[in-house]
Amino acid sequence: MLKAPIRILGIDPGLRRTGWGLIESDGNRLIHVACGSVETSERATLGERLVAIHDGLIRIIETYAPHEAAVEQTFVNANGASTLKLGQARGVAMLVPARAGLSVAEYAPNVVKKTVVGAGHGDKAQIRMMIGVLLPKASPQSDDAADALAIAVCHAHHRGSVVMAAKLKVAAR
Repeated sequence: MLKAPIRILGIDPGLRRTGWGLIESDGNRLIHVACGSVETSERATLGERLVAIHDGLIRIIETYAPHEAAVEQTFVNANGASTLKLGQARGVAMLVPARAGLSVAEYAPNVVKKTVVGAGHGDKAQIRMMIGVLLPKASPQSDDAADALAIAVCHAHHRGSVVMAAKLKVAAR
């Protein structure tokens, strides 16, 4: 029995730009579908920016009908207020696909980098270069979109263990 490709939405949450990337995982083959960024105005209130991210992600899910989603975990930095605001954008990035009925996996930034680049401390240029190798038809216009594709690729490689862990958790209840 042939399995259909799995369409994965990777999301790199941010208040200025939330990157998104869609790939299809067909066995060991990864296929670029689309990518981009949901941008917000720096002049808008926090609430307005969160609504823009929400509405943009809903449009992407309605347009591309992914099967699963993956979101990068928040990187905690020295500025607590910035971390809190990023966490709110991340909450929206997790809520929208979950409300659409998608399973949502989370990956630490170093896991994404290690999966895509081979080292947990790769920089933006290395991620973009490896996305070009792994997804030759992809041409992300921003680092956020490239990061989102990297998150989707990470999920494609780790989704078997994530799905198994979820099944074990349900079975243990």
